[in-house]
Amino acid sequence: MILVTDQKRWRLLRDFEKGKFCFLICVDYWSIELQKSEFNSLYLLLLKINEQLQNIKNELMDEELITLELEQLPWYIKLEGKKDAWSLRFIFESQDQTRSFEMYWPIPIAQDLFIEIKKMWESMD
Repeated sequence: MILVTDQKRWRLLRDFEKGKFCFLICVDYWSIELQKSEFNSLYLLLLKINEQLQNIKNELMDEELITLELEQLPWYIKLEGKKDAWSLRFIFESQDQTRSFEMYWPIPIAQDLFIEIKKMWESMD
């Protein structure tokens, strides 16, 4: 089991002994459990939206507002904010019709969770 946490605002947990839903993401007053395949697809989408941000970052003024959106089923992701401070909104539509949900990661939780999800995913190799 691996637990990464910001004591007050968010938690990220990986526990393969839990079975099907082995990843837990908690932000403020909500949480969601993900299957390994869902976590992997979330990770890949986060990489893509981060790449889009990095591609335009040098062209943006510090106070300029941006919105980036990506859809790759089962995920839709929206990044909003400024080049160095942004939030993320997610919509998940289950491909096997079992569940759907929405998540919101505010500033600065979005940046912190992105970094920790990347570290967690890379540690699984």
